Amino acid sequence: MTDLRHSDIWDDAAAESYDSPGTGMFAPDVLGPTVDRLAALAQGGPALEFAIGTGRVAIPLRARGIPVSGIEIAVPMLNRLREKVDAATIPVILGDMTTTNVPGSFSLVFLVFNGISNVLTQAEQVECCRNAARHLAPGGCFVVELWVPELPRLPPAAQAVTGHSEPGYLLVDTYDVVAQQVTSHHVRWSEDGQTTLFRSPHRYIWPAELDLMAQLAGFTLESRHADWSGTPFTAAARSHVSVYRLPAAG
Repeated sequence: MTDLRHSDIWDDAAAESYDSPGTGMFAPDVLGPTVDRLAALAQGGPALEFAIGTGRVAIPLRARGIPVSGIEIAVPMLNRLREKVDAATIPVILGDMTTTNVPGSFSLVFLVFNGISNVLTQAEQVECCRNAARHLAPGGCFVVELWVPELPRLPPAAQAVTGHSEPGYLLVDTYDVVAQQVTSHHVRWSEDGQTTLFRSPHRYIWPAELDLMAQLAGFTLESRHADWSGTPFTAAARSHVSVYRLPAAG
């Protein structure tokens, strides 16, 4: 298993580079459908974001009138969030999303952009689901956005896959299929020859495995789509948005 931990790798430089207003994850065509879907699922009730980061989703969701709280493990990410909104607008508790308790009861708990894969063991991922259930009111839902493992693209006996490439950027994922671990290597370079490397460890989860984790926490799968816009989930999908729901009261 990798010795990298997300609480350590998200330093000030990484937190600053995470935000890309108007582009990438922050592009309107990416962020808009995400916020629309989450607002509809919250139905006006309070929402809790696990791994809230710099507030990419929480801030526009709060602007839609949904009360949002958060949990975040990395101090630099939280500091970046606090440059945008204060604690009264979006309260956040610093801690691990597998165990940290946030006061109150929520209609929605959400974990976006592969956040659950930052938890590096199966047991802890199950606890993440259980912690979501503890925070939800009866009938509440837990939403997970996650990539589908790309092992079919991994050649026999190979350990790495090129995830993405473009001028000035290369993503290479290295796999340990026995431990079900993947480390993403983000390489960026400039025209003046400066090169940077950012590595992030993950534990990949198959959709059926995630369903079982959620079931152990008391959830039932309500829906699964390939994206936030409701595209049908098929064998060709590279990601999924899964909505799990607790039983209603009584």
